[in-house]
Amino acid sequence: MTQTVLDRPPAGHDPGPGPGILRRVLGRVEAKHVVVAVVVLLLGYLVLVPLGFLLWRTFVADDGSASLGGFARAFPNDSDTWAMIGNTLAFAFGSMVVSMVIGGGFAYLAERTDVPFRRLLSLSALIPLIIPAILYAPAWIFLGSSNIGLLNNVTGFLFGIRPFDVYSVWGMIWVQSLHSAPIVFLLLSAAFRAADPSMEEAARVAGLGRWRVLTRITLPMVKPALAGAALIVFVQSLEVFEIPTFLGLSGGHYVLTSKLYYLYQEYPTDYQAIGAIGIGLLVIACVGVWLAGRAGGSLRESGTISGKAFRPRREKLGRGRWVAALFVLGYFVLAVVLPLLVLLYSSLLKNYEQPSLQAMGDLNLDNYRTLFGDSGIIRSFEHTAIVAVCAATAAMVLSAVASWVVVRTRSSGRRLLDALAFSPLVIPGLVFGVALAVVYLRTSLPIYGTLIILFIAYTTRFIPYGMRYAGSALATVSAELEESAHVSGARWFETMRRVLLPLAAPGLIGGWVYILIVSFRELQSSILLYTPGKEVLSVTIFQEYQDGNTTLVSAIGVVLVVVLTVLVVISQLISARRGVRNQ
Repeated sequence: MTQTVLDRPPAGHDPGPGPGILRRVLGRVEAKHVVVAVVVLLLGYLVLVPLGFLLWRTFVADDGSASLGGFARAFPNDSDTWAMIGNTLAFAFGSMVVSMVIGGGFAYLAERTDVPFRRLLSLSALIPLIIPAILYAPAWIFLGSSNIGLLNNVTGFLFGIRPFDVYSVWGMIWVQSLHSAPIVFLLLSAAFRAADPSMEEAARVAGLGRWRVLTRITLPMVKPALAGAALIVFVQSLEVFEIPTFLGLSGGHYVLTSKLYYLYQEYPTDYQAIGAIGIGLLVIACVGVWLAGRAGGSLRESGTISGKAFRPRREKLGRGRWVAALFVLGYFVLAVVLPLLVLLYSSLLKNYEQPSLQAMGDLNLDNYRTLFGDSGIIRSFEHTAIVAVCAATAAMVLSAVASWVVVRTRSSGRRLLDALAFSPLVIPGLVFGVALAVVYLRTSLPIYGTLIILFIAYTTRFIPYGMRYAGSALATVSAELEESAHVSGARWFETMRRVLLPLAAPGLIGGWVYILIVSFRELQSSILLYTPGKEVLSVTIFQEYQDGNTTLVSAIGVVLVVVLTVLVVISQLISARRGVRNQ
C-alpha cells in the first residue's frame, strides 16, 4: 500500500545530523504526531481507566482478595432477582421492537410512498428528541395513569373503560418506544433514501407484489441500518433510568438500573454489588452488539448504505393513502401534541387537576415565578450550561482529531482508535457513572464533588456522537485540498486551521449543538456523580419530582424545551448560512 503525501514529512524537512537514534527519531516528530498522541492517550484514559477501576473494584474485596461476593449480593437466587432480570430484558427488547415498528414503518412511508403529511413525520422525529425522557415520563403519567390519566378519563366517559396503565411494564415500553421511535425514523429514513430503488422496480416488473418486494428486496437492502438502529434503541432502553424509575417503581417493577441506583444510595456503599450489576448491564449490551454484528449492523454505520444519491419512485398507496395519513396524524398527536400540551397545562396549575372549566379558572403563572425566583433552580441551569458547553467543545475537539486519524491516515492503529472512541456508546450511563465515582473516590485528585467530574462523564459519553458528526464532515472534504496545502509548504496546524476546519465547520458545529442538547438531557451519570450544591438541571427535575412538585417540574420542562428549541433553530440557521442541507 503506498504512502500518502499526508503521511510523508513536508518537503524540505531535514531532521539534521545527530549522533543518536533518539535525536533522529525526535527530528521526525511533527506537531501532528504530538497532538494525535495526546488525543489517543486522553481517549484511552477517559474510556479504559474507569472501566478498569470498575472491574478491579467488582472482583477484589476490601481486604485485597479476589471475590465474587458482589454478584451473590447483587443477584440473590430468589424470585425478585429473576423478576428484575425479566423486567429488564422485557423492557429493553419490547421497547426495541415497538420502536422499530413505529419508527421504521413511518420512515418507509415517508421515503418510499406518497403518504400525506410527510412534514408532520419530520416534526414528530425532531420534537421528541428535544423533550428529555425525564419530562416525557411525567407527561405520560398525566395522560395514561390508571387514576388521573386524561386518556383514561376520556375512554371512561365515552365507553366506560379505563384501558391505559403507564405504571405497568407495557406502559413503560410504550412511553420508551414513543421516545425512541424518532431515532429509528431518522436512521432508517437516511437508509431508505440512499438505497438503490432499481432492484425494487425490477421486482415489480417481474410481477412481485408490494409485500414480497418489501420483505424480499427493500428490507434486506437496509438490513445493516435496521440492525444498527435496533442495537442503538436496545442499548438506550437498557440504560434509561428515568422511565423505569418514574413509572416502573410505582407498579413494583424493578429493572437493573433502578436497583443499581438504590444500591448506590445505601450506606455503606457496596461497590462490589454495584459493580456486579454494572457488569451485568454491560454484558447484556455486548451480547446485543454481537447479535447486531451477526446481522450485519454496527453502531457506527447504522445510518449509511452508500454515498450515491437516488430519487426513488414513490409507491402509490391507493385507497390506503388516507388510512396511512390517519396513522401519521395519530402518531403526531400522541408523540408530540398531547405530551407538550399536558406539560404546558400542568405548569399553569398549583396542584394538578383534571381539565375542566373550574381548572381553567385556576390557571396562573405561580410555578414560573417560583422557577425564576429559586436560586437553586437557576444555579442548576447555570451548572448545566457550563458543563454542556465545555463537554460539547472538548468532545468535538477530541472527535475531530481522532476522526482525522481514522479518515485521513493509513495508520495501523486507526481501527483500534475508532473502536475505542465508539465504545462509550455501549456502556450504560449509570455504569459509567459508577466507574467514574470509583476512580475519583479512590484517587487523590480533587475532582469528585465538582463540576469537573460531570464534564469528564459527559465528554466521554458523547464522544461517539462527535465521531459520527466529525467523521462525516471530514469525509466530505477532498484530501487533495490538504495535499495541495502541504505541497505549498503549509504545516499541519496551518492546513487544519485554514483549509480543513473551515470546510468541515458545518458538520462540526452541528455535532457541537447536538452534544449540547443531549448534555442538557443527561441524567444517568449525573444522578450518581452530583453532590449537593452542584446539581445540574436533570438532577433538579428528578429531585422536584420525588418531592411531589409535579407542576413545578412541568414548568421547568416547558422552559427547557423552549431553550433547546432555540438551540436547534440556531444550529439550523448556521447550517443554512453555510449552505448545508438538513439531513
